[in-house]
Amino acid sequence: MDNLYDYDKYIVCFSGGKDSTACLLFLLDNGIPKEKIELWHQDIDGRGRTLFDWEVTPDYCRKIGEAFGVPVYFQWKDGGFEREMLRENSLTAPICFELPDHTICKTGGENGKPSTRRKFPQPSPDLRTRWCSAYLKIDVCATALRHQQRFQGIRTLVLSGERGEESKQRASYAILEPDKADLRNGRNPRHIDRYHPIRDWKEQQVWDLLEKYRVRPHPCYFMGFGRCSCKFCIFGNCDQFASAACVSHQQAGKLVEFEKSFGYTMKRDTDLSTLINKGKPYDGITQYLKELATSYEYTASVIVPENETWNLPSGAFRKCGGPT
Repeated sequence: MDNLYDYDKYIVCFSGGKDSTACLLFLLDNGIPKEKIELWHQDIDGRGRTLFDWEVTPDYCRKIGEAFGVPVYFQWKDGGFEREMLRENSLTAPICFELPDHTICKTGGENGKPSTRRKFPQPSPDLRTRWCSAYLKIDVCATALRHQQRFQGIRTLVLSGERGEESKQRASYAILEPDKADLRNGRNPRHIDRYHPIRDWKEQQVWDLLEKYRVRPHPCYFMGFGRCSCKFCIFGNCDQFASAACVSHQQAGKLVEFEKSFGYTMKRDTDLSTLINKGKPYDGITQYLKELATSYEYTASVIVPENETWNLPSGAFRKCGGPT
């Protein structure tokens, strides 16, 4: 990208997974000043609750930011995944986002037509069907960009870590294009581009970059998960769901009860109980890793000390279900 250095602000959509970490390291590797970089984490479950995602992820993201001297800001839909999934004859919830002074803004949730969801998102390239990505990530990020005056009159680059190796759809993503929140021709212009810097990377390149900077990956990878998306990602296969249920039995049981209540299954061809019983939990799951991944505080070091060996996690290169 010839004009990588022509932006005033660089925002990394940061899940805490290997690919979004690689986006941060890509910027640092190319000499982008830390004071221009921000990590933005869309908290899928909303603040103060966990149903689908890993409990430790928000604090892991904070610790990565602290280690590299980069601020981390959080955005979420009020009530998170569960509130949106259970919506019945009501409006979608407001969106909350954290400002640089750490105050919280809330917007939306007052207009529109009440509707009912009461079903899981389902694996699909169509974001209307796979509504978790649209409602809990994409729209949340775009809203936070639109409602902060600090992005007016400057050039902002938003980076996200989708890789073409993951799916045909992701392989077709434009490497650089105007972001959904872009308004470069408005009365109060905000120039916002979306950049997929690692679209054409192989997974080995991602791990090599994490090793170069000695970043200790999210604990889910060491348990054997190949992706650090939601713990109970709708794209997960039977082994991933069996592993997630092994780590978080009560949450798995809650999801099973939701299926019964909705009368709709998450997967088109099977119910969650059958899927979980069909799978085999990953061998890397230990009591220590279970406790670390389901804690709200990340207590390990995110940078591997020089006197320790950086280890590739057991989940590396594992195909466990992902976007189609």
